[in-house]
Order: sequence, then C-alpha cells, then structure tokens
Amino acid sequence: MDKFLNIERRGAVVTLTMNAPEKRNVLTGNSAVDEFVAACADIAADDSVRVVIVTGNGPVFSAGGNLKDMQRYSRENIEVDVIREEYRRGIQRLPLALYNLDVPTIAAVNGPAIGAGCDLACMCDIRIATDTATFAESFIKLGLIPGDGGAWLLPRAVGMSRAAEMSFTGDGLSATEALQCGLVSRIVDSGQLLVEANALADRIAANPGPALRMTKRLLREGQQTRLDSLLELSAGFQALAHKTPHHIEAVAAFVEKRAPVFPK
Repeated sequence: MDKFLNIERRGAVVTLTMNAPEKRNVLTGNSAVDEFVAACADIAADDSVRVVIVTGNGPVFSAGGNLKDMQRYSRENIEVDVIREEYRRGIQRLPLALYNLDVPTIAAVNGPAIGAGCDLACMCDIRIATDTATFAESFIKLGLIPGDGGAWLLPRAVGMSRAAEMSFTGDGLSATEALQCGLVSRIVDSGQLLVEANALADRIAANPGPALRMTKRLLREGQQTRLDSLLELSAGFQALAHKTPHHIEAVAAFVEKRAPVFPK
C-alpha cells in the first residue's frame, strides 16, 4: 500500500503532505491516521523541529471521511459498540496527536477542506489558504455528527455562533468568508501557497525552539484554564526559559547588536 503522507524535512521545518489525490485525501479507510500519529510522535521527540506544515497534494486539501468505507456500517450490520470503538481507536487519535503537538503547526489549505478535512485544518495553529479553498463542517448533511472533535475545535477557531451556523447547516465557506471570520489568517495565490507557508515557517523557526514549544503550550492551556492557573504555569515555564542557552544567546546578541546564533 502506498504511503498516505509525504514527509519532507527542510532545516527546522517538517512538511506533511497528504498524498492520495485520487481519493481526495480522505482520512479514513486507509493508513492516514496511523501515519499522522506516528509522524507527530517523531516530531515531538525531535527538539530540532520547530515548525510543521500540513498540506494536501492535488486540488483538494481533504474531503474528510471515506463515504464508501462508511457504508459497511449499515451493509454489514456492524454493532454500535464496535463502531464507537473504531472511532476511538481510529480518527479520534488524529486530533489528540496533532492538536496537542507542542511544535507550531501551519495548515496550508490548497483546496476544499470538507468535514474531517475542515477539522484537520482547525487542529493546526495557523491556517492559510488559496483562493480556491473552501471549508465545510458538512457532517449534518449526511445525518452525522462531527465524530473527530470538530464540535470542540471549530468554535475555538471561529467562535460559537459561526461554528453553530456551519455545523447546523453544513453550508460551506469560501476562502474570503473564511478570512472574514478568522478561520484563516491569509489568502494566497495557488502557485504561492507553499512559498508563503514556508516563508511563514521560516520566520517562526528563526526563534528559539524551547520557547516556541512552551509558548504554544501556554496558548493551548490559556483556552481552557483560569488566569491565575495560567500565570502559575507561565512562571514555571519562564524560569525554565531563563536557563536555556537560547535565551542567554538572544540577550547577548541584543546587547552586542548582532544576529543571534541559536543551538540546533
């Protein structure tokens, strides 16, 4: 079986490219989840990685679930508890791996991001898109619910009102509409998507790796904890940051009016 993910490394930047364009980069009924989870584990263990880009090969970012594969749930009379466990052991491992990754992530959305594909983009910290990209939380149109955590992810990306509208209607957003509601931070020409994504990744990767990972963790914790709890965590992280060679070099470079040279 061909691999679902193309994994490329350029300096401190890792690009994960979904490479099943003939099947619209669907995320189920294949090895997609296993490969994403394994890649995230490898990245988490490699302190030299500072940024991850997630994108798709072909005209579609990801069409989400494999509808043909889903038909077996009714055709084969599979029990409800078996289906539930398939979700737990399958697609639900993806948000746990990608959203919780300490390394900053950029979704470079090259085309339609539908259902779980839209949620995949929301698992990333930053989303940029081509003008041909569309986004739809379309589960309801199939009589389904967002089984991959979309009901948790989407409101954090666009706010509860817009998330509810998208989830209850299943209607899609154009790239322009996605920009207006904050689902993406910029729109770029199709031919410039990866150029822009890599340029953004390089600006992020130029900063100290330990501070990047701790900053991302604070942003994540800040979405669901009290201010006093976050301040306590921040104090601990800041104490650690002060002792890193990256901080020491950054301060020395500032004082000496030169560019910093950070450890790998």
